[in-house]
Amino acid sequence: MPKTCRVHAISLGCPKNRVDTETALGGLPFSHVLVDAPEKADLVVINTCAFIAPAVEESVNVILETAEALRALSPRPKLAVMGCLPARFGEELRKGMPEVDIWGTPSELDALPGRLAEALGETPAAPMGRIASTPPSYAYLKIAEGCDHACRYCTIPSLRGGLVSRPAESLVAEARGLLERGASELVLVAQDVTAYGRDLGMREGLKQLLEKLLPLTGLKWLRLLYLYPSGVTESLLSFLAGAGRPFLPYFDIPFQHVHPEVLAAMARPKSAAAEAVVERVRRHFPEAALRSTFIVGLPGEKKEHFQALLDFVARARLHHLGVFPYHREEGTAAASMAGQVRRDVKERRVETVMAVQREISADILETYVGTDQEVLVDAAHGEWPGLHLGRCWFQAPEIDGVTYVSGPGVAPGAMVAATVEEAKDYDLVALA
Repeated sequence: MPKTCRVHAISLGCPKNRVDTETALGGLPFSHVLVDAPEKADLVVINTCAFIAPAVEESVNVILETAEALRALSPRPKLAVMGCLPARFGEELRKGMPEVDIWGTPSELDALPGRLAEALGETPAAPMGRIASTPPSYAYLKIAEGCDHACRYCTIPSLRGGLVSRPAESLVAEARGLLERGASELVLVAQDVTAYGRDLGMREGLKQLLEKLLPLTGLKWLRLLYLYPSGVTESLLSFLAGAGRPFLPYFDIPFQHVHPEVLAAMARPKSAAAEAVVERVRRHFPEAALRSTFIVGLPGEKKEHFQALLDFVARARLHHLGVFPYHREEGTAAASMAGQVRRDVKERRVETVMAVQREISADILETYVGTDQEVLVDAAHGEWPGLHLGRCWFQAPEIDGVTYVSGPGVAPGAMVAATVEEAKDYDLVALA
């Protein structure tokens, strides 16, 4: 009997990174099993994020802490680090972290499993295929890599390269596999899902892909994450409105700012004003749940620019909102721009926006109290027997609030009918 290698994986950053981790593990050409702690492993794989300074700091700390935990073991497990951190700081990391045995950048993802096998001296076997690490209820489907936009604050194109869309046939096959393993919800992710297919010469590529995915057996919910405002067109919205379920009218549109002077400084893709995009979505989907992200404190952001953003948040009344202070990232055009905003000012602006959003979120969630909703159950609560963590259609996994649900038939992976009993600032309580 061949030895079964014990593997522990740590995936940092966004859902796109998680898909890369699952793909790398599923591609290992030898017999292996996942374990829940690095000390139990023969191989530890850390997939890193390096989008902004806090992500870099977290990635470095996790590597150092893991290496320290492994140092005293004999034999010491092999340590592999992949992802955006080695892509951004490759040679510097290799010299500064001799504890790491194997490095891999996003562009080396296909070759990484073979390199891991070679480093471990493992006997080749058939790869298992992508290993889902999400709860049984949902899975991510990464439809494209990289980005062709040139936003001045962003490191993604330098780390991940330009847009590379995956062939529709391979996406459909992967989606079928995820659904056959029990997922009820597919969450499509890319840096900009509306750009899907442009590099392949496709017009309205996302629509063509969705026409193949929406009829798949077992698919109950389909959610799109990261739709650039420039891609939220009348044509796309008309198509989605006609498609109906399993498409969810949940729109994650990263506006990043609303003032035209700040958007120009960011070099964001040309689009209609944020208010017009929101109105366009709500005209096609009056019940739509909208999420967005904003960056405050970009160099040159003045009080009046920030006030325009704050006024928009108050008027638009989005379901969900993420607000981040601008981080001066080496290698980006914005790093050398004049008018850098003080850190305390940026942090205060974040707090101001989120205080307004907290009230909006609480008000919106209150409207669901007393209503019957489908709840997709993700996991059992770790402390309260019988209580589970789930989500209604307007709650995306990992980034939005949750619905605490209990009652007959409630179990991980189940879709249950439940009545919303209580609303909090960001979460709901429901009874099946």
